[in-house]
Amino acid sequence: MKKLILSAVAAASLVGCTSVESAVVSGSEIAANGEAVAVIQGNALGLTAIFHIIDIVQSDLDTVVNKLLISEAKAMGASKIDLKSASTTPRHGIFALFGTIIGITSSSATGVAVK
Repeated sequence: MKKLILSAVAAASLVGCTSVESAVVSGSEIAANGEAVAVIQGNALGLTAIFHIIDIVQSDLDTVVNKLLISEAKAMGASKIDLKSASTTPRHGIFALFGTIIGITSSSATGVAVK
């Protein structure tokens, strides 16, 4: 039984993943609050337990915006992000029922990296 639980936790930790996609753009062709450098999209999948109370693999807006979008923008030479959209899986209220034992959460954000 202990081996089964350990293998389930190991497999669950591999399920969560993040992805950052970017496209370099011309500043004159994209309307933004500054000189546009790139369009960046970040996605994160997470894993929760017991009605989304326990995060096994974290996936929330903080992770997507701060760790994915902003770090990618800084690596491309931009100073800030003009955030266009952001969304995450609801976890409270009636939505908590979807994460009874094990739940999968998703978060995504899109923005324009500007200088």
